[in-house]
Amino acid sequence: MRTNRVISAVDSHTEGMPTRVVTGGVGVIPGATMNEKRLHFMEHLDDLRLFLMNEPRGHAAMSGAILQPPTRPDCDWGVVYIEVSGCLPMCGHGTIGVATVLVETGMVEVVEPVTEIRLDTPAGLVIARVAVSDGHADSVTIENVPSYVEALDTSIAVPGYGTIPYSMAFGGNFYAMVDLDAVGLPFDRTRQQEIVTAGLAIMAAINESAPPRHPFIDGVDHCHHVEFIAPGSDAALSRHAMAIHPGWFDRSPCGTGTSARMAELWARGELALDTDFVNESFIGSRFVGRLIAETEVDGRPAVVPTITGRAWVTGTAQYMLDPSDPFPTGFQF
Repeated sequence: MRTNRVISAVDSHTEGMPTRVVTGGVGVIPGATMNEKRLHFMEHLDDLRLFLMNEPRGHAAMSGAILQPPTRPDCDWGVVYIEVSGCLPMCGHGTIGVATVLVETGMVEVVEPVTEIRLDTPAGLVIARVAVSDGHADSVTIENVPSYVEALDTSIAVPGYGTIPYSMAFGGNFYAMVDLDAVGLPFDRTRQQEIVTAGLAIMAAINESAPPRHPFIDGVDHCHHVEFIAPGSDAALSRHAMAIHPGWFDRSPCGTGTSARMAELWARGELALDTDFVNESFIGSRFVGRLIAETEVDGRPAVVPTITGRAWVTGTAQYMLDPSDPFPTGFQF
């Protein structure tokens, strides 16, 4: 067996969405902060993301996380998030997957009933509290980075769809929240291609004429997510279809998207602190969110969200590259 690359990973899924947690074979990514590591990875190491995320080793909705030494002394591990769409500053389902893997593999000291893991992410400090019984990671509650509304009840002209009302919020990534009724489509997975096509058109229009920009996190200056809100959703239970660049749906309820949605509802005065909020994905899986504090981001009112969900280890693997393999960075189909 010939190979010029060996990457060790523990695969997991969080409420239906995969996280390939890379545990070895990468080395330390250069950078003084985790976001600098992310930006360095994007510029110099992106072939590794493509190798792990694209077919034939991954698939069109693949997601992952690369474990790194933390860059700040108050953290246990650092994380660089990867997926088919690029390198994210933060990934909620991925963080739940990472925390589960760290407990299940013994890569952190496991304490029952709760193991706390402090993670250095490109978006900032994220705290994962893992509920553990008999050594098993039963669920994970993540305390996310401050989340805020960038634009509330604005609109944009989208070719082929007319003027589309939306709100923009940050929950670790930027999310355009659009009522599914606004594009005349039902909350129905048989119509998924039409929904994702509408989402891509909305993303393109926003990024061309009104791109969001985070005040502190370099490189977070675009919208690659449209959270289509299903009819009947409210501040107690919200259902959505999360369309993601370059053309797929989140299978999980989306942790950073749940954070953004809660920030939007809070800004409307519809969701109070310390109140459960259930967010349901396109496949019916659920996260439970809560807002635990008010804060600010560069003068903007903001909130601190928590997200609770579950993940399961699905396998371990060593991913190899034969020098004669015609798809060293995979392919998209």
